[in-house]
Amino acid sequence: MSNSIAKPSKLPSNQFDHFYKGGDRIGQLRKGPGGPMRPEEWIGSTTTRFGQSLNGLSKVEGGQLLKDLIDQDPVSWLGEKHLKKYGSSTEILVKLLDPDQRLPVHYHPDQKFAKEKLHLNHGKTEAWIILEAPAGAKVGIGFKKEMKKSEIAELVASHDSQGLLDALVFKEVKAGDAVFVPAGVVHAIEAGIFVLELQEPTDLSILLEWDGFAVDGDKDGHLDLGFDTALDALRLTPLSVNEESEILTKFEIKGKTSKKIFNQIADPFFRADFIAGDQNEFEAGFGIYLNLSSDGLIQFENSDEISLQRGDAVLIPYSAGASRFKNCSGILARPPAA
Repeated sequence: MSNSIAKPSKLPSNQFDHFYKGGDRIGQLRKGPGGPMRPEEWIGSTTTRFGQSLNGLSKVEGGQLLKDLIDQDPVSWLGEKHLKKYGSSTEILVKLLDPDQRLPVHYHPDQKFAKEKLHLNHGKTEAWIILEAPAGAKVGIGFKKEMKKSEIAELVASHDSQGLLDALVFKEVKAGDAVFVPAGVVHAIEAGIFVLELQEPTDLSILLEWDGFAVDGDKDGHLDLGFDTALDALRLTPLSVNEESEILTKFEIKGKTSKKIFNQIADPFFRADFIAGDQNEFEAGFGIYLNLSSDGLIQFENSDEISLQRGDAVLIPYSAGASRFKNCSGILARPPAA
């Protein structure tokens, strides 16, 4: 057994208020407070809400902030190779999204823009893993045709939500679909789609419309940059056919076959595996596992095993060593390989 302070543990719920409606399914799955205005949970988060100092940060079972624990002993939590390549950043933020209303049309800056304009090391490339979706539900991703910055600026200034929605390509999704969303690409999610989201560890969103949401986009929708600057982070060209084939993947969410969820395009940003059955072993490394089955077990090379119930989120440090998942069905999210 390791004497490190870094031990695998189940994470308490980390839901909080947001500007859009939802959150009841998160509350039911994760035994948290639920909605009506808590549509997100940030799981194993060392990331704060934009412009805030504490909101967003996850606590472990003992009430300590995960960020503080990692700062105290980054080698145990992340491993030497990770630390050498990425520093003490976990390099990942995992969320549950449960919108009861359509998410606004928005996008996120890439690393280059974030460094130049915001002095941050990460942009916000993200990906959605669809856990549940109503029949016929859709997500919007990318423009139908090449747009001009001036066209978008006019749609934003005139609060033309329908014009922005009409400009998007919408794709029908169902449980087991996954969508990789490159930074800069405009997107939206329809109401009722329950999502596990992986992303770079920032809270950088630029809103293009916000009517009907509890936010003043004129004031808070552009990362304090003003829309003229913020729109420089928006990709104005549509996704190519090849890009569309790369960003969309599928797996059988109620199946018994484990599978890497995303294509190689995601590898520089994060990794995710759907885990099914009991023949699943992973090398030592930081990870966050969300259990979707009624029971299960994780065994660790250097730590006590953990019994699972549906909705458990398990924080896995590097020092736990190799892990083996038995009788599980769920999703393991990990940083990019070091």
